[in-house]
Amino acid sequence: MDEEYDVIVLGTGLKECILSGLLSVDGLKVLHMDKNDYYGGESSSLNLIQLWKRFRGNDQPPEELGTSKEYNVDMIPKFAMANGTLVRVLIHTDVTKYLNFKAVDGSFVYNKGKIYKVPATDVEALKSPLMGLFEKRRARKFFLYVQDFEETDPKTHEGMDLNKITAKEFIAKYELEDDTIDFIGHALALCTDDNYLAQPAMDFIKRVKNSLFKGLLNDYFVSWFFKLYAESLARFQAGSPYIYPLYGLGELPQAFARLSAVYGGTYMLNKPQCKVEFDEGGKVVGVTSEGETAKCKKVVCDPSYLPDKVQKVGKVARAICIMSHPIPNTNDSHSAQVILPQKQLGRKSDMYLFCCSYSHNVAPKGKYIAFVSTEAETDDPESELKPGVDILGAVDEIFYETYDRFVPSHDSAADNCFISKSYDSTTHFESTVMDVLDMYSKITGKVIDLSVDLSAASATAEE
Repeated sequence: MDEEYDVIVLGTGLKECILSGLLSVDGLKVLHMDKNDYYGGESSSLNLIQLWKRFRGNDQPPEELGTSKEYNVDMIPKFAMANGTLVRVLIHTDVTKYLNFKAVDGSFVYNKGKIYKVPATDVEALKSPLMGLFEKRRARKFFLYVQDFEETDPKTHEGMDLNKITAKEFIAKYELEDDTIDFIGHALALCTDDNYLAQPAMDFIKRVKNSLFKGLLNDYFVSWFFKLYAESLARFQAGSPYIYPLYGLGELPQAFARLSAVYGGTYMLNKPQCKVEFDEGGKVVGVTSEGETAKCKKVVCDPSYLPDKVQKVGKVARAICIMSHPIPNTNDSHSAQVILPQKQLGRKSDMYLFCCSYSHNVAPKGKYIAFVSTEAETDDPESELKPGVDILGAVDEIFYETYDRFVPSHDSAADNCFISKSYDSTTHFESTVMDVLDMYSKITGKVIDLSVDLSAASATAEE
């Protein structure tokens, strides 16, 4: 261990493993250490015995739940957008050869006490009860404006000063109903709250325009879907834009760890008390563990390794459920996402339901794993998550927990320490991977070219 490295990575969570792989591919000498004796950190997948030990101590799981090894329960449950940033990173690094994905059956949204499928085809869009006929026409006009908008052509602004009016004021021009705005903003654009409505309309329109998908689908369908959502739907012609790895998300950190090892990265698990060392000027010089110090130029880590350089910004509440049935009213989907927009629950942030099952090899046949998660607004997760848990119906077992969210509070350029943000409550990977790419750019001064051939990845066909 008494060597010098370009980068030492602390923690084997997904973000840290992706960075370890990317930096190793770049030719940097990387040492990757973890205080735990397993890969994954907070983004690991647990078997049934490990799950029971974490939440129930020395109790043993009931025999009727099946064998422990058939379970792979994610601690940070998220789906990947089929055309999203994570898949592009997987292809860019050729990590797809280590993984098998399967399309997720459906994406749904909660509206006025009912669950509705987010349309996946133009026929579904036309038939969807989420909007009435006249509301669909108003929505189409809204999206056609955005589609034709050019920032440098004032004629397309239709007399509005888009730097002064807010997104909410701009949307009001089209008289869209609150439920429509809710649906577009949260179920399609995947905003986690309504803060975007108070921002300048120019920023909102540019963001929407950059997201509109042109060319693949007809004009009417364009008026329903954002670029990422539509492209992801088109990838596998499935009932949702999401994919998920067989055997759970714990496979992802290990796949990137293998990538790093192939390019010369060194891994050391079960290294307790990893202490980051600094020089008199405050710059990192190495990491000490068990009396040995490895020298380095830069350190990458999760918030737990440098608690004095992060600040708490929130808390996630979640419930983990084992069930013997799919989520009701989701067309018997073996895997699904349900988004509960904040206004529907009278909350400040959205709530998310995530479900996968034996079809993705994460549970024995006939068993389903469901998660309910949200940004905590109280200190009572059981009461706070009740609206989502009630949607699940009967559960065999349920576990509640909360965890704090941290973000870096220091200047990484001053100390050469690059700390990842804690995982949020969303059920997709876009914010996770954007944090990774931002860290990579700060570490290397480069931007990754993710204009990859998406046909290099495919989802496992239905059996």
